[in-house]
Amino acid sequence: MRQDNPTWKVVLAAISLSLTFLVWASGLQESFSRPSVTPKLSFRQQEMALLAEQSVPRPIRPLLIGSSPKENLRQSLSQIPFEDLGERERLLLAALAPERLDRDRILNSSSFESPLSKAQDILLSYEGKTLSRDLLDSLNELRNDPVLFQVMCSSLGGGPTLCIDPGLSNSMAMRLLLSQFLPLITVLFGVILLILQSWKIIRDRGIKWPNLIALPLSLTDMIILIAGGFVVLGEVISPVLVIPITSSLSNGVVTPISESIKVFVGYISMTVPALLILRQQINSFKYIEMPLGGWFQWKIQPWGVAFLKAFRGWVMVTPLVLLTAWLMNTFVGDQGGSNPLLELVLNSNDSLSLLLLVVTTVFLAPLFEELIFRGVLLPVLAKEWGRFLGVIISALVFALAHLSVGELPPLIVLGLGLGLLRLTSGRLFPCVLMHSLWNGVTFSNLLLLGG
Repeated sequence: MRQDNPTWKVVLAAISLSLTFLVWASGLQESFSRPSVTPKLSFRQQEMALLAEQSVPRPIRPLLIGSSPKENLRQSLSQIPFEDLGERERLLLAALAPERLDRDRILNSSSFESPLSKAQDILLSYEGKTLSRDLLDSLNELRNDPVLFQVMCSSLGGGPTLCIDPGLSNSMAMRLLLSQFLPLITVLFGVILLILQSWKIIRDRGIKWPNLIALPLSLTDMIILIAGGFVVLGEVISPVLVIPITSSLSNGVVTPISESIKVFVGYISMTVPALLILRQQINSFKYIEMPLGGWFQWKIQPWGVAFLKAFRGWVMVTPLVLLTAWLMNTFVGDQGGSNPLLELVLNSNDSLSLLLLVVTTVFLAPLFEELIFRGVLLPVLAKEWGRFLGVIISALVFALAHLSVGELPPLIVLGLGLGLLRLTSGRLFPCVLMHSLWNGVTFSNLLLLGG
């Protein structure tokens, strides 16, 4: 029988909880000022559609790229305040302008640096003649930007043979197909599985829950672990100590790799305090016999069943998360505050940088977060307040810990799905796999839409 919590522990938990509220309130408020990655993803899709147009079969063009990718891109640029457009975007907007007066107005109200200044001069002096070989050669400096080159070439009278790279067009068509059709197929199968699962629950008149093992911890212990270890020490104190170290490690290293090193080392250091506290708490159980299957119910074997449960869970939660995100954007609007990691992955083309980000997001994050939220927190909450509240509260804490207002509702739904998988499977390992699968698919989609 566990003794009542000593006064020092209650005071420490109260202080930790108060500081956590301050940290989370500040973090959520700060997330409003972070830009959303959604507009950039949409813009990347429109650029890819423009490059892929020639290779997409006509019957599926309206579904995959729309009726006019060029016009869609122009309208998208037109909706952005002119002063917020970069040099490249202003040049694109000028080249896409349907009227010469609009083009000249945009070009004359902007200043460009080389090689964009040369493209500006070409557009200003163009008199509507057929694209000559000399004029085409003058655009060679833009070939490393396929979208800008194709738009410029087309606006100067060049035909598909001169302006479009067939190999690149095929590649972009395939990437668009993967980035749009695969989620669509996943949503379709997810809805079917949700209907079948709901019918099974109704037919069987409920769910047969496996045995759920909870660590012999009190709610006070949980507050110390998560609020004190994970938030205060992990998210506040550790960065203060680690940032100088990561800065010295990344000194002189190119930007994408240096940022990835900071993320990798920073995430590891963030997990250390909570893991040390958890270890100390487990060591205090020396007079309590460990239950069969262990305190966390990892139950890694059999692998096949674990992977199947994780895949089913991922498929079923996907339509619910996407629906939640769509409802938020439709009725509330884009709240911004996207995870900075999304931007980092989207803009990184360095293999080592991407490898560090893969290890962090696809392996380390699911392993640590599932251990804390579904391995420790959920069973303790379920023991104290029941399975229903346990899943809801653990999902809410999981979402709040990501400090993003815009991603909060979808993360709550994802947390609910992971929590239900933990309860229905009686195992923690499938939750790690499902979380890893979710992060991995998100990572892959960002790579498909990246440079």
